[in-house]
Amino acid sequence: MRKALNHLKKNDPVLAGIIERVGHYAIEYREPVFQTLVRSIVYQQLSGKAASTIFNRLKDAAKADPITPESIMKLRPARMRKLGVSPQKLVYIRELARLTRAGEVDFERCLTLEDAAVIEHLTRVKGVGVWTVHMFLIFALRRHDVLPTGDLGVRAAMKRAYGLADLPKPEEMERIAAAWRPYCSVASWYLWRSLDNVGAM
Repeated sequence: MRKALNHLKKNDPVLAGIIERVGHYAIEYREPVFQTLVRSIVYQQLSGKAASTIFNRLKDAAKADPITPESIMKLRPARMRKLGVSPQKLVYIRELARLTRAGEVDFERCLTLEDAAVIEHLTRVKGVGVWTVHMFLIFALRRHDVLPTGDLGVRAAMKRAYGLADLPKPEEMERIAAAWRPYCSVASWYLWRSLDNVGAM
């Protein structure tokens, strides 16, 4: 990781300042399995605390660790709704379970695919968009060069750090991030963490 940090600090003075402020790179990874994608769906458009509560209820109800497609399909939709899963996410999670059980979504295969192919493979599932797959690539597949152009946190951090008038669009993000390649995931993690300390800065 020292190589990545040296590259980022050398090529982008703004990011170098953020790295110095934030400190040690301490990303928390998850396993590249079915449960991780279910978790991402639950977390969509919810605060961390609310999503965590719902996800833990779902995990307890599924009686499986990690959650499997079979354990999801055994849960009645009405039961999932009582756990706090929205009707829309209920459809997404059950569709993901169905496709995974049928072998149409293959998490083992994702390990060997290029990033673009992983995006194509997983976004076939209703409710799994590019942002969700970007998170999966970064936090589960541990890919080092993913720029999550649809992530509000990264966009807000870039706007603030680079003194932009508006939240950057994908083209502007790509232009700024050109100096980070091949370590966009590492840079993005630092941008997320930079927002944690806004009050103290």
